[in-house]
Amino acid sequence: MGQLGQFAPFLLMFVVIYFFMIRPQQKRAKNEKEFESNLKVGDKIITKSGFHGKVVELAETTVVIETMSGKLKLERSAISMEMSAALNAKKA
Repeated sequence: MGQLGQFAPFLLMFVVIYFFMIRPQQKRAKNEKEFESNLKVGDKIITKSGFHGKVVELAETTVVIETMSGKLKLERSAISMEMSAALNAKKA
């Protein structure tokens, strides 16, 4: 019982860290992956670096967007889920 009492604070700290940091991050990553897989041609998006554009081509891991200055080829992971949702909310 004495050794268990010594490890209880560490165990409690790990549980708190898991529920307040690790689990939400895993959920966010899952949502972003789902967002990336649901992209379709014609979607208006904003990249994580701030480029605004419209999806014109989709590949397995990349996307081509059309911007005011031309076309850009990017990784799907470079598209910001939060910013794209905000852009869509403005238009609605």
